[in-house]
Amino acid sequence: MSIKVLIVDDHEVVRLGIKSLLTGSNIVVVGDAASGEQALAAVKAHKPDVILLDVRMPDSDGLTTLSRLRMEDSAVKVLMLSTYDNPTYVARAVALGANGYLLKSASREDLVAAIEKAAGGEDAWTRDELRRVTGALATPRMSGEVEVPLTQRESEVLRQLAHGLTNKEIGQSLGISYETVKEHVQHILRKIGVNDRTQAAVWAVRKNLV
Repeated sequence: MSIKVLIVDDHEVVRLGIKSLLTGSNIVVVGDAASGEQALAAVKAHKPDVILLDVRMPDSDGLTTLSRLRMEDSAVKVLMLSTYDNPTYVARAVALGANGYLLKSASREDLVAAIEKAAGGEDAWTRDELRRVTGALATPRMSGEVEVPLTQRESEVLRQLAHGLTNKEIGQSLGISYETVKEHVQHILRKIGVNDRTQAAVWAVRKNLV
């Protein structure tokens, strides 16, 4: 039986390239989408077995889209797709229930194998990927009753950080200096009791801040 796949990426050339790579396999591309909103509609319309979901898109990033899919109790398997080998993205993807994380530089063989694993109910995570984020995922979950006194600006910085942005990108997005962002990040890590940005991103996911 063929595996039905939905490709979600804001670049048409990427969608066409992946579709071409999958030609000749037991995988059928039943649809594609260029945004998170389109993806949610396409899932309902095409009922794919597996979604290849780009991490960074203009309107709604792939990890936010993944979160919305899981909130809707969608059983569809999701493989995150990215240009970036970013541990924050990987940790968030694991925490949100993705079935794997593929770089866009992956070979056809690896792409097909990951899709087949996901469709068969297996995770396509590698040991190396999970090892890199084990510390972040083991971060103690704070009780929902515990209030962390983040300022409004710190909350804004944390959300941007959890989306995988660098300090420079956060500064440009919020209109503040690199040094100011760096200071906010240090305050955030201290207040929420974590050691690095990846742990902070996972904490933000678990507190439903992103």
